Amino acid sequence: MSTETLEFQAEARQLLQLMVHSIYSNKDIFLRELISNASDALDKRRLAGLTDDGLRADDLHIGIEVDKEARTLTVRDNGIGMSRDDVVGLIGTIARSGTAETLRRLRESKESAELIGQFGVGFYSVFMVADKVSLLTRKAGEETGVRWESDGDGTYTIETAEGVPEGTAVTLHLRPADTEDALHDYAAEWKIREIVKRYSDFIAFPIRLGTETLNSMKALWARPRSEVKDEEYREFYRHISHDWSDPLEVIQMRAEGTFEYEALLFIPSRAPHDLFQRDARHGIQLYVKRVFIMDDSRELLPGHLRFVKGVVDAADLSLNISREILQQDRHIQLIRRRLAKKVLSTIKDLMRNDAEKYRTFWREFGPAVKEGLLDGNEDHKAILDIASFASTAGEDPTTLADYVARMKDGQDKIYFMTGESRAQVENSPHLEAFRAKGYEVLLLTDPVDEIWVDAVREYDGREFQSVARGTVDLSSEEDLSQEKSGAYAPLLTWLKETLDDVRDVRLTTRLTSSAACLVSDAEGLTPTLEKMYRAMGQEVPPVKRILELNPHHPLVSGLKSAHEQRAAGPELTETAELLYGTALLAEGGDLADPARFAKLLADRLARTM
Repeated sequence: MSTETLEFQAEARQLLQLMVHSIYSNKDIFLRELISNASDALDKRRLAGLTDDGLRADDLHIGIEVDKEARTLTVRDNGIGMSRDDVVGLIGTIARSGTAETLRRLRESKESAELIGQFGVGFYSVFMVADKVSLLTRKAGEETGVRWESDGDGTYTIETAEGVPEGTAVTLHLRPADTEDALHDYAAEWKIREIVKRYSDFIAFPIRLGTETLNSMKALWARPRSEVKDEEYREFYRHISHDWSDPLEVIQMRAEGTFEYEALLFIPSRAPHDLFQRDARHGIQLYVKRVFIMDDSRELLPGHLRFVKGVVDAADLSLNISREILQQDRHIQLIRRRLAKKVLSTIKDLMRNDAEKYRTFWREFGPAVKEGLLDGNEDHKAILDIASFASTAGEDPTTLADYVARMKDGQDKIYFMTGESRAQVENSPHLEAFRAKGYEVLLLTDPVDEIWVDAVREYDGREFQSVARGTVDLSSEEDLSQEKSGAYAPLLTWLKETLDDVRDVRLTTRLTSSAACLVSDAEGLTPTLEKMYRAMGQEVPPVKRILELNPHHPLVSGLKSAHEQRAAGPELTETAELLYGTALLAEGGDLADPARFAKLLADRLARTM
């Protein structure tokens, strides 16, 4: 048959022009696309050979040839090959598939060059680096081959070719080398090695440059765990994570059915330095049929599990999938939920079966995992099940399940207190009555604790209750009789009027040895949360808190007597200021005027000497 010259469709011509004139920096993807196409052809040849001995072939492989002088790069395979109709049909399919949507996004975006890489353009990406492309192919089992050729100007030629080996060879006539951009010299063998290692290392067929095989072909996630040595897992973990410590745990899973994927995940043994930085990279790499697509795949695991490293290899995704499509794809959402569930269940198994590993995990990643309690997701229960917290019950952290098992008869709430450090919280006057009556209190000192306790209301049917917010009644009726009789009412009223920084003053049963403490409303901000917001540059209006008094403390009862015996004067007012100041300092707060407080205290001490 004679040579025919055909035109690309209008949309394909526009796409070609974007390729020819592209300034996209990551042009390396063209080789990824060609190798992926070759791998698919080899797969088809292998499967066809299972049922037809005439199509069976030995040594299925991908060959790469570089001619630095002629500036040509050839990628060939001995796969299934294509007929003339296949070539025309497949090129037409490539030109139509998603092209209209791709072009619309490219036109609308101010960063069209970057979108090229996100959407991918399959075979046409070769025109980013070549000014002429030749394709020579013969379908396995047929006698004649086909030659296809284009310079990307909107037309292509196609003709019958004799003496063509089975398979496909794509030859790129590379554009002239840029002496100022040696890093993108695709006629250099070192560059070919680098691209293959990055994008195609796990392709199941050997990729050869001369006699050298460039890829490892070791897709560990595709091999049964019983066939993989621990050292192989450790080496692979180091390869993808750049962490030279051994992983804490290996997770391997496979899903079959309507949507197939394989995953090999690793829980690190130590937190990365950027775990809590906004621009921290996530650890999951996405592959499609062993072809690397992207790293930092945030869509495959929720943010609170961002420390997990590994690979997800999906069988039914397009190579050209973008991050936006990942966010919307229902299959990706399904993978995300299943991976998260598997990671959390693995951590729960560590908790039950390997206490040392679990303690290491929670020490390194507990604060990050608790971020998941802030989202409206279905992981809340699973996260609470694996969480552990410092407690007044002892030095070792406790799980919520163990806390609930130790609750006193009649106790219906899980008591906790937040703060900046364990020492600060343990010495807080808010805990006095709880200790005296034998109630266990959780000591929450991670910054995220200040927030999630407002988002999660209960565990196992027991409400969470802060010992430093709202009202806490641990008393009997007799303990409250003084307040009921109104004996302290005049003093409480006077203190409320005298102290500008408090919203209310009341008696409390939460104190046993301290004279006073400050508490927030049940829905109010804690002092630590106020500091966090201000540290982030957010304006927080001043929050007036409630001053609670211990009616059994000599200072409070003495203040009551002094107030009853004489009109409130400067000395009594100074005593009230000192009372408020000591309550503020006891919880680790900052005095508005430390110099005045120090002077009042020094003067008062001098009078007692």
